[in-house]
Amino acid sequence: MTDFPDSHRDLLDAPVAAFSTVGADGIPQSTLVWFLHEDGELKLSLNNSRVKYRNLLKRPHCSLLLLDPNSQYRYLEVRGQVRIDPDDDYVFAGRVGAKYGADVREYDAPGTSRVMVTIEPTRVYPVDMTG
Repeated sequence: MTDFPDSHRDLLDAPVAAFSTVGADGIPQSTLVWFLHEDGELKLSLNNSRVKYRNLLKRPHCSLLLLDPNSQYRYLEVRGQVRIDPDDDYVFAGRVGAKYGADVREYDAPGTSRVMVTIEPTRVYPVDMTG
């Protein structure tokens, strides 16, 4: 569990986040993702056929950028390592889907499965340039 700064705790409920992994070529790969702040941790549901999942298997490092939806000058960046747990029964994916009013199974091709990715922060950068 990570203590996120009080000044930026509201961003833990942001609608989406930019999730970056390191590709095989060493270049960052970024995607907008749905996420949950649950039990003091930031967690994602990923399909096991996606590039970001394969990137994490090779290099379990990431960055999650939470932008204030009301100000481009305020954000929270969380850098860290990940822990990957199977979610074959879609229990965690169901909780993510509930937050966003969607059934994530609709986005998955037959024969694929889901994992829960938990970010274990090594650095947390709260930025506020609003003055």
